[in-house]
Amino acid sequence: MDLTEAVLGTFNQLDKQIDLAFKKELLRESEIRQLCERAREALNEEKNVQSIKVPVTICGDIHGQFWDMIRLFKLCGWPPNTNYLFMGDIVDRGLYSLETATLLLLLKVRYRERIAILRGNHESRQLSQLYGFYDECIRKYGNSNVWKYFTETFDYLPLAAAVDDKIFCVHGGLSPNAETLDQINKIQRHIEIPSEGAACDLTWSDPEERSGWEASPRGFGHVFGADISEKFLHTNKLKLIARAHQLVMEVS
Repeated sequence: MDLTEAVLGTFNQLDKQIDLAFKKELLRESEIRQLCERAREALNEEKNVQSIKVPVTICGDIHGQFWDMIRLFKLCGWPPNTNYLFMGDIVDRGLYSLETATLLLLLKVRYRERIAILRGNHESRQLSQLYGFYDECIRKYGNSNVWKYFTETFDYLPLAAAVDDKIFCVHGGLSPNAETLDQINKIQRHIEIPSEGAACDLTWSDPEERSGWEASPRGFGHVFGADISEKFLHTNKLKLIARAHQLVMEVS
């Protein structure tokens, strides 16, 4: 079998698995292991701040809400015809974290340039053991192996994205320990999210109506004022910050 046949065989296999995943059917444990290995290979080639071109649809927390994600695809366009950037927290809380994470990783591996996934604070071993993903893996597969495959892969997710060099996308917020994109790109990300430092802040921090920095009441990360956001945008020649992480009941 030559290289072209091998690549086509891989694509055919992925296409079949994607069809199953869209129907909310689980893959075999061995297939999940292979999928996560392929995803790590793809993600390892990306910087901490992933560069993304427009057009792209930017999405907030999915939190295991599989059918909401499908509805999003119906409204905005099916992959790979529409480009997507998911800003983390794809697992926990909802009933279908496994199906959600599986489908998104399949799409990422199959269409690397069309799908981007950032790391949220729930893409961690600590939180996913507390908020449902770990228990879901045990319930649906009978052991924790699949959870381990996924959480090892989460260590490879980028921490942020720059859309068209204008929009800074991040799950949580800014960090006093990384004030430039170059500094963010130098973070060692292939680890569990630490309890402090820049990687922690990017996945945990929140903006607030205040000035300057303060420790976050969440217990991790910081809260920061509009002055911090404006300085970050000016320093990095950006125009806008897009983030997820917080529930917003009303949009004015």
